[in-house]
Amino acid sequence: MTSSVRVIVVGAGSRGEIYSQFASIHPERMQVVGVADPRKFARTKLQQQHNIVDENIFEDWQSIVEREKFADAVFICTPDRLHKEPAVAFAKKGYHVLLEKPMATTAADCTAIVEACTQSGVMLSVGHVLRYDPVIHKIKELIDAGVIGDVIHIQHFEPVGFYHFAHSFVRGNWRNEAESSFALLAKSCHDIDLIHHWAGGRRCVKVSSFGSVSHFHKENKPAGAADRCLDCSIEATCPYSARKIYLDRVKQGHTGWPVSVICPSSFPDIESVTEALKTGPYGRCVYECDNDVCSNQVVNMEFEGGLTAAFSMVAFTEEICQRKTTIYGSEGELSYDGREIRVFHFLTQKSTKHKASNNAPRHFGMCGHGGADYHLMDAFISAVANNDPSLIRSGPEETLLSHLLVFEAERSRLESRVVYCGDTNQR
Repeated sequence: MTSSVRVIVVGAGSRGEIYSQFASIHPERMQVVGVADPRKFARTKLQQQHNIVDENIFEDWQSIVEREKFADAVFICTPDRLHKEPAVAFAKKGYHVLLEKPMATTAADCTAIVEACTQSGVMLSVGHVLRYDPVIHKIKELIDAGVIGDVIHIQHFEPVGFYHFAHSFVRGNWRNEAESSFALLAKSCHDIDLIHHWAGGRRCVKVSSFGSVSHFHKENKPAGAADRCLDCSIEATCPYSARKIYLDRVKQGHTGWPVSVICPSSFPDIESVTEALKTGPYGRCVYECDNDVCSNQVVNMEFEGGLTAAFSMVAFTEEICQRKTTIYGSEGELSYDGREIRVFHFLTQKSTKHKASNNAPRHFGMCGHGGADYHLMDAFISAVANNDPSLIRSGPEETLLSHLLVFEAERSRLESRVVYCGDTNQR
């Protein structure tokens, strides 16, 4: 029997807390033995959840690296722009690394992380949780089994959700590229990674992209609207009202996402949420924010062998992150509506539905992303416990390639031209 894997959580926010819950589900397989976070409330909360000794509670990750190695792995769940330095430092110290996506905010930093992990002989798993979604994994199995023949075209759509976008990308942590990263990297690197994965090792040879910030501009602010929702006389007519998104939810007893995010120094209740909306960024009018990341973007790709792919991301949707995919093959068509897979066979002209089992425990927070959060953790902890990197579906090499494709797509959008991938002599 393998011993329990000891982990340190660097960044005790939403993702760090979710990943650490695996220890509560499987204490015989994983122990959280250390935490680093500059926010006292966040690190104390995690300490209490996992009974971490005082000597292993830190305000910064540098203090951990200075000590002798006291765990097997580290979860790096810091803000996007603070990924590279701790990832490289912990890899060099001999820790296996679970790194929240995106890997980093520049191609050079992503490459440096992979090189550090490879040279240090440690495992790297990137938080591309959708790779671990049982239904999405089933899509890859069906493609590899040849059920639709040769893959000709991939059509993939991500509906972000109207209030999700307002929360995360207008008011929230990922609203401003200078403070975090551009939307295609922050939100949709999942999706470009899936397309790259489904392409089956074929290299993307060229890419084009278009997108912009729509609607959330000062000139679209309604007449009579205030700078904050709680002071606004026309708030009741606004679908993006912070009162509706946060305060009404907590009054109904909902204290999970997105309410939990806006109170970083206390548990969310009516009083703390009200105060956050009065003074913090999440109470601002969506037309008075410093957001500059795309609210809608398309990416067109051509892979080796003529395979083409088209991706669309839109903020203004009813559904939240319920991806939809159609993959067209030489012998059939595979479609996924966010819930089930349907394959239409050209020869028989009949459709077959496919399902995948999901044994993620629903009563824990790790049921997020269709249970994929749980399965990501299950794979990483198993890989470390058994010294078997083949259990990781989002390892360094392929993940780096899909990240580089994201950077090329954004370059196309910014430069308004087709980018030939990997060609230093751009045409």
